[in-house]
Amino acid sequence: MTGMAPGQLRWRCRRGMKELDLLLGRWLERGWPLADAVTQGTFARLLEAQDPEIAAWLLGGVRPDDPQLAALIDDILRHRN
Repeated sequence: MTGMAPGQLRWRCRRGMKELDLLLGRWLERGWPLADAVTQGTFARLLEAQDPEIAAWLLGGVRPDDPQLAALIDDILRHRN
């Protein structure tokens, strides 16, 4: 587990950009409960990144160099609808 309570994670998903808020919040609701501890930790790391970097990964088609982050980005995008 990340050490963060669900409410803290929800708050960290609020990025001030509607598209990011929706993508991250949706994954927290749908993907988090099914994710293993490594993926949950990767999500917590993702939330530490700056908004422009997260936006580039989720909206701009940029791939993170980190394979765990890249896999998580793919999963977040699968949960977008």
